[in-house]
Amino acid sequence: MKKKWQIYEVEQEKTNKISMQYHINKLLASILVNRNIEEDKIEAFLNPTRKSFHDPFLMPDMKKAVDRILKAMQNKEKIIIYGDYDVDGITSITVLKSFLEDRGVHVDSYIPNRLEEGYGLNKPAIEKIAENKYQLMITVDCGISGIEEIEYANSLGIETIVTDHHEVGDSLPNAIAIVDAKRKDNEYPCRDLAGVGVVFKLIQAIGIKLGLEEKEYLKYLDIVCIGTISDIVPLVDENRAIAKLGLLLVRQTKNLGLQSLLMSSGYKNIDSTTISFGVAPRINACGRMGHADEALNLFLSKDIYEVNELTKKLNEYNKIRQETEKNIYEDAVNQIEQNKLNEKNAIIVSGENWHHGVIGIVSSKITDLYFKPSILLCNEGEFSKGSGRSIPGFDLHQALMQCQDTIDRFGGHAMAIGITIKTDKFQEFAEEFENVAKEAKIDEIIPIINIDAKIELNEINKEMVESLKLLEPYGEGNKMPIFAFRNLKIDSIRALSEGKHIKLTLKDNNNIINAIGFNLGKIAEDYRIGDKIDVVGTLEINSFNGVDSLQINIKDVMKSV
Repeated sequence: MKKKWQIYEVEQEKTNKISMQYHINKLLASILVNRNIEEDKIEAFLNPTRKSFHDPFLMPDMKKAVDRILKAMQNKEKIIIYGDYDVDGITSITVLKSFLEDRGVHVDSYIPNRLEEGYGLNKPAIEKIAENKYQLMITVDCGISGIEEIEYANSLGIETIVTDHHEVGDSLPNAIAIVDAKRKDNEYPCRDLAGVGVVFKLIQAIGIKLGLEEKEYLKYLDIVCIGTISDIVPLVDENRAIAKLGLLLVRQTKNLGLQSLLMSSGYKNIDSTTISFGVAPRINACGRMGHADEALNLFLSKDIYEVNELTKKLNEYNKIRQETEKNIYEDAVNQIEQNKLNEKNAIIVSGENWHHGVIGIVSSKITDLYFKPSILLCNEGEFSKGSGRSIPGFDLHQALMQCQDTIDRFGGHAMAIGITIKTDKFQEFAEEFENVAKEAKIDEIIPIINIDAKIELNEINKEMVESLKLLEPYGEGNKMPIFAFRNLKIDSIRALSEGKHIKLTLKDNNNIINAIGFNLGKIAEDYRIGDKIDVVGTLEINSFNGVDSLQINIKDVMKSV
C-alpha cells in the first residue's frame, strides 16, 4: 500500500540555539524541536532525575486514600488488592503488595479469570471477598467504571479505594477515595500514567506521610517501569522518568522473577524493546492462556526453584499463545481472501473455537495487513465475543455507537474495542458496520509515515547514531526517529528467509551503507541493481562478528523521481 511521507521542516534558528545551549548535534536538536519538547524541559527530557516526579498529593483523593490505608494498617484490618490480568495490573499488585508487606502488613490479592469473569470488578468476586471478611479493597488498573459493583461491596461492608488510569464516565463510584488523573477535577500534571504509575504515586505518598527515605519506594521502579512500557502509555513527562530511571534498575534488578524473565527473553540489551517484545508477551500470555496469578507469583516469589518453574510455565503459555494466534490469523486471512473481504471498507470475520484471549492481537495484525478497521468474533453458541482494532482517522468506538441495535454490549476507545453480539445477528451487524465505514470514506485514508529529517549518507557517522540514544527509551509518544534518504543507488540486493526479508547495499556517490527490510521481501521483485530509490527508515549500529557497521532499517521504499 502506498504511504504518504511527511517530513518535518527544520526550524533552523531554534535548532541551532538548542544545539549550542545543550551541547548536542543539530540532528538531535531538530528532533527535539519537531517533537515540541519545550526549551526549559529539554534537560529533564534528556536526563530525567527523581526531581522529575510530581507531588503525589496533587492527584485527586490521594490524601483520602493514604489516610484510609494508614488507618487499616494501624487497626490491622484485612486488606485485599483487586487488579487486572495484564502486565499493568500484575505489576500494580506486585508493587503495592510488596510495599505494604515491607511495612509489616499482610495483604492478599484477587485477579479475575480473563475468560470466565472478564475485565474489572464483578459481583461474584466481591461476594467471595466479603465471605472472607476483608474490610478494605484497593483496586489497581481497574475500578473506575465499577459503579454497581462498588455499591454492592458497600452493602456487604467492604470499603473501597479505587486507583485507576482509565477514562472517567459521567458518574464516579461511591468509593472512599478515587485516585485517577483522568478525573475532571484533576490538577495532577501527568494525566497519562499507567495503572502501575498511579500505584507508584500512591506508595510515594504513603512513604512521604510515614517519613520514609526515598529509596523505600524508588526501589520498585524496575517493576513500575515494566508495567509502564508494556501498557503503551506516552513515554513523556513523568512516564519518561519512570521508564528511563526504571530501566537502570531493571538492568540490575534484585527481583528473581524479573531476572528469570529477562534471561529467558533472549535479548542481549535491556531496553524498551526487550520489555515490549520479550517480557510483556510472556506475562500477558499467562493471563490469556492460563491464570495471571502465576505471573504475579513469579514476581513475588523469593524461591529460586519456584521462580524457575513459573518461568518455564510462562514460556510455555507464550508458545501456546503464539501457535494459537498463528492458527487464528491464517484462518482469518483465508476467509478474507476467499470472500474478498479485503475489498470492503471494514473487515469482520468470525470463527468457531477461536480463543478470544488472543483475537485482539490477531485483529491488530489484520488491520496492519490491510490498513482497514477489523473486528474478529469467536462464535460461542448464542453469543459471539470479539475484539476490534482501527486505523488513524476512524473512531471505532464511535462507529459502534451507530450499530447499537445489532450489538449486545461493547466497550473500548477509538482504536480498540471489545464486543459481544448475538450470533444470529452477525450478518446484520456486518452489513450495518460496513455502511458506517463506507460513509467514513475509509478508502480515502492514506497511512502516513512521519519523518524526523532528510539525511545525506555523507552526514552519517557512528557518533551521530550513538547520540540518538539520548532519546531512549522509545515508545508511544516518543517513537524511534525515522529518516528519509533520497536518490540512493542499489549496489546489491537479495532476499532473505525464503523471500520474507530483504538485504541491500545502497550508494550515494562514494558513500555506501547497508540496509535491511523486515517483511519487505517483495522489494526484491520490484527493484534491480542500479535502480535509484528513496528510502525511509531508522538508523542503527549492526554488530556482527565483533565488527560494528551503520545500517538503515527500512520502513518504506519508492522509486526516485
